[in-house]
Amino acid sequence: MAQFPSMQRRTFLRGLGAAMALPFMESALPRSAWASAANAGKAPLRMAFLFIPNGAHMPDWTPTTEGANFVLPKTLEPLAKVQQKIQVLSGLTHANGFALGDGAGDHARSAATFLTGAHPVKTDGKGIKAGISVDQVAAEKLGKSTRFASLELGIEEGRLAGGCDSGYSCAYSNNISWRSETSPTGKETNPRQLFDRLFGGGSEEDRTQSRAKRDLERKSILDLVQQDARGLRRQLAKSDAQKLDEYLAGVREIEKRMNAPSDELYVDDQMTRPRGTPQEYAKHSRLMGDLLAVALQSDMTRVASWMFANEGSDRSYQMIDVAEGHHSLSHHQNEAEKQAKIAKINHYHMQQFAHFLERLDSVREGDGTLLDNTMIVYGSGISDGNAHNHDDLPIILAGGASAGIVGGRHLRYENGTPLMNLYLKMLHSADVRVDAVGDSTGQLDRIDVA
Repeated sequence: MAQFPSMQRRTFLRGLGAAMALPFMESALPRSAWASAANAGKAPLRMAFLFIPNGAHMPDWTPTTEGANFVLPKTLEPLAKVQQKIQVLSGLTHANGFALGDGAGDHARSAATFLTGAHPVKTDGKGIKAGISVDQVAAEKLGKSTRFASLELGIEEGRLAGGCDSGYSCAYSNNISWRSETSPTGKETNPRQLFDRLFGGGSEEDRTQSRAKRDLERKSILDLVQQDARGLRRQLAKSDAQKLDEYLAGVREIEKRMNAPSDELYVDDQMTRPRGTPQEYAKHSRLMGDLLAVALQSDMTRVASWMFANEGSDRSYQMIDVAEGHHSLSHHQNEAEKQAKIAKINHYHMQQFAHFLERLDSVREGDGTLLDNTMIVYGSGISDGNAHNHDDLPIILAGGASAGIVGGRHLRYENGTPLMNLYLKMLHSADVRVDAVGDSTGQLDRIDVA
């Protein structure tokens, strides 16, 4: 494999006030971590944690058979194209999501424990305390090699002050990532601001001038770095030149979608930064997911979390004919009509998840895909929203083939098995060696055994 020593420190395409990180390319490994003797020619391993609120309608979520070749239940049908790269994990539990003497507040506890495995202190003011979340444990090590130690994304904004659930602070309901026991990390919900974080470069003055220039001239980020891109392309192997072109085309597509007035037809070849947050949930979600995919592909980060909505969210989903609020419906009292609507919301969220997985799986990296080099957890800290139970949680593990994870299966564990055991296994697979996280009792078995 040809090497280009002059490019070993090359990590960005640059232009006036803009910096675009490069994707993994075998003929020109740009980062010392990628080009080390132990990892030469091998893409880095990433991890992401995706959260859905208010539990799930479990009869439409859980496969009826265990092991391989299971039939996707109704809620999981959107995952058909990537079924062989997912595992449905049943029986996993967050014991610290239960009241443990603290009374009501299961929604707040479900989000607070999702990545921490810790029982949050019940307070709606000062003294919030949960635990360090697993994404931040990973970021402490993996983030040393990337521009962003981690990215925290969301679809709904959320305040950190005041009470949101039965005496629990909104900080618990609106965050799953915790930098320390007392400091939630917060999240980015605006695609425009996320775009600027990912592609801004140079000094603050240059960035301000660049934004004004691009807004005035309607320039794409690609127009600012095209000269640098042309120079780089001449130095690449043919396969990597094609990969670079595909990567740049993907960024161009995101720009178009962010600014297209209709958000439907993209015919203008010169688009600028996103105008803001799309009103429609699917468009918002897919923009955020595609931006996250670019960040992972270009190794801007190797760790991410993403809340599809805040815990206890009562937003309606008119676009799928669900007029009632999500949280209100989750208290279904076993009414079939309400349960059916909860299942429709679950299915709709699953469509967004499937889009993200398919996007990752479309990116070639080495002998596999970006999805193969990423471990992704999708699920909730509540099982049935009406029962407010925190056992037998709805959990999916996707990707991770490069870490030995074997997809295409439904695995059932003894009810009460800590969800944190899965996270501990993921950390060790990424060479983040810790003895425990949250209430873990050991590494989860079987996910990497055929």
